[in-house]
Amino acid sequence: MRPTWVDIDLAAVEHNISVVKELVAPAAVCVVVKADAYGHGDVPVAEAALTAGAEWLAVALISEAARLREAGINAPILLLSEPPVASAPAILQWDLTPTVYSRPLIEALAALATTPVPVHLKIDTGMHRLGAAPSDALDLARLIDDSPGLDLQAVWTHFAVAEQDADFTGVQLSLFEETVNAIRSAGIRIPMAHAANTAGAIAFPAARFDMIRMGIGTYGLQPARSVGADLGLRPVMKVVSEVTFVHEHPAGSRPSYGRTRPLAADGRVASIPIGYADGMPRLLSSVGEVLIGGKRYPLAGTVTMDYIVVDVGSDPVEVGDEVVLIGRQGAAEIPVEEWANHTGTINYEIVCQIGPRMPRRYRP
Repeated sequence: MRPTWVDIDLAAVEHNISVVKELVAPAAVCVVVKADAYGHGDVPVAEAALTAGAEWLAVALISEAARLREAGINAPILLLSEPPVASAPAILQWDLTPTVYSRPLIEALAALATTPVPVHLKIDTGMHRLGAAPSDALDLARLIDDSPGLDLQAVWTHFAVAEQDADFTGVQLSLFEETVNAIRSAGIRIPMAHAANTAGAIAFPAARFDMIRMGIGTYGLQPARSVGADLGLRPVMKVVSEVTFVHEHPAGSRPSYGRTRPLAADGRVASIPIGYADGMPRLLSSVGEVLIGGKRYPLAGTVTMDYIVVDVGSDPVEVGDEVVLIGRQGAAEIPVEEWANHTGTINYEIVCQIGPRMPRRYRP
């Protein structure tokens, strides 16, 4: 078996949720486990989240929710976007709480329901991706309220830039409150409102309402450098491999595809069985580093599909030595954000792309 895997620290998941629960109380916490829990493994993360006191789970796809149900998870599951109308029977089959924002799905669910189906009406307050326009919200709320098969359990929205633009987030928050108040003023009961993602929950106490949706913070990652740094969140993911081959080369040798750069001195090169097929960005070829024995070593050439090569100089690195690509080894650490910064992206994308070829090993 290839000695490359992903360590997932479930105790860190529980810690992170406990920290945020304390911060946002008495608001409930909905933990977002879409995209296989951002690459961390949806069922184990969901179970850890519920153990830590999360009241809700959220996913993007019905298939993601079905996997949780098949694993025996009975907690409420929020479907974050509308599926095709033809999928309405599956929503009932798997006992899901759908997000709605268009008449066709509302009507389809109402026609199928034999007992009231809880729905969450989503309002587009500025993200401009999904959701009902505020001007349409009252009519849709009335449609739901007038449908015996539906229960308007919540109204919600999603912030576009809560991690960096307080002014625009304030505009969204005000528009959301106005819309919720208009619906309630029409005599329609709304038991729950929610708006805040991790960034919103941390930076905007007024946005916590009755529930917050905790995504990136679950995994011990900050939504932005300036948001949540003082909370003590603990990274959950560690990407690990081993040295499988060590070879010596003279100065000027150019390892890997493209022969992109020469070794500065005579030395040893270690081969590590991980590559871009596993989610290690090829853009790290000229800037990436790994940890071996608590020391940083630079990549010696291009990231390939299945392997990287590392310049270990004259150090006594041997076959079987542990290699950490993301995470801590001794006093040294390579955070997810280092890969993100080198490749011009965000920490969310990095963890979501850590591929299924690497088995997850879960630590309670």
